Amino acid sequence: MYEVRFHGRGGQGAWTASLLLAQAGLIEEKNIQSFPAFGPERAGAPITAFTRISDEKIQLHSSIYEPDTVVVLDPTLLGPSVSEGINEDTVLLVNTEKSSKEVLDTLGLENIDTWTVDATTLAIDMLGRPITNTAMLGSIVKATAIVKLDSIVRVVKERFEGKIGEMNAELVKKAYEEVKQG
Repeated sequence: MYEVRFHGRGGQGAWTASLLLAQAGLIEEKNIQSFPAFGPERAGAPITAFTRISDEKIQLHSSIYEPDTVVVLDPTLLGPSVSEGINEDTVLLVNTEKSSKEVLDTLGLENIDTWTVDATTLAIDMLGRPITNTAMLGSIVKATAIVKLDSIVRVVKERFEGKIGEMNAELVKKAYEEVKQG
């Protein structure tokens, strides 16, 4: 079983990214779970979303405490809630202009497989808005190969129809190309 924990703010699409990743797993005939964790907060409040993808039936029904991958959509959230449960086998993926070393220094971590991408700039350039969730999906595929790039592109086009879907699909591909391992 592969577990992913997303950190974002309400309105940034962290839960949507979690759902789309799960749907890509479903296309590949895997067992999936996707769910958010947030309270009555408004847009802009920190939220967490979770995805599980497995070849076997998923028996767990809890939050993810020791994720295989942590995805941070908003770099202002880098702190204890992000680093909780990270170990030497975790892949850390962050939307930031900073280097992987700077990210790890901020979190007080070392020897973690860290990937960075400036998803905000990519999203603004390609969508005209700083919505980074689809860019981060492309980055997840590159960093983990948990699902195929074609599967992510397909679910993005299905979720966002027409021109918006095409633009987001291109953003997925661009982030896949630009994400850097630290």
